[in-house]
Amino acid sequence: MTTNLDGAVVAVVGASGGLGAPIARLLAERGARLVLAGRRTDRLAALAIDGASTVALDVRNVDAGDSLVAAAHDAFGRLDGVVNAAGVVAFGPLTDTDDVVLEELFLTNVLGPLWLIKRVVPALAVTRGFFLNISAVVAEAPMPGMVAYSASKAALTGADRALVRELRRRHVRVCDARPPHTETGLAERPLAGVSPSLPVGMSPERVAARILAAIEAEETEVAADQF
Repeated sequence: MTTNLDGAVVAVVGASGGLGAPIARLLAERGARLVLAGRRTDRLAALAIDGASTVALDVRNVDAGDSLVAAAHDAFGRLDGVVNAAGVVAFGPLTDTDDVVLEELFLTNVLGPLWLIKRVVPALAVTRGFFLNISAVVAEAPMPGMVAYSASKAALTGADRALVRELRRRHVRVCDARPPHTETGLAERPLAGVSPSLPVGMSPERVAARILAAIEAEETEVAADQF
């Protein structure tokens, strides 16, 4: 089975981010009708994607998914897919990490995506659509100095793997993508700590292209070594 994105209504959460933006542009090139979601609508509008609808939402809010579905239905009358590209990172030893930072990592990287998918599943079930979460390589290879971040991404991947099976009967496809270090600029904007010395990462455009291929091929996961 393959997914044809031409004419599909796809929401990109975190669309103005370093990875969300190239994903949104590639979806538009495939002919998808886009709902661009994020905390700042001015940054979403700056993407200048013709025909795209924008909606302000924060994945940390439990009702973000309701807002997303409403925006998609108001603009296009349906929702065929969601790509969640929102996420945060923090660095440093666990013992030096503030409790508020731990909470924020799990709120944005785990609880938010779970609240989101919980609320969009009914709309996706109608269209037999898809939901793709962007996890990270640290879900496979946790790193010292990134304990909390690694744990949050491992939790997201675990949830995605279970959801693949749980939502199959509702005809909603779930994909977990775990890109290697990518030059999105996220490492320069941590919640706390300083990024360790990292090799040059993969280009966001290359990662985005692989994610689009996974959606079209209806893959359930893309491991780090598959990028």
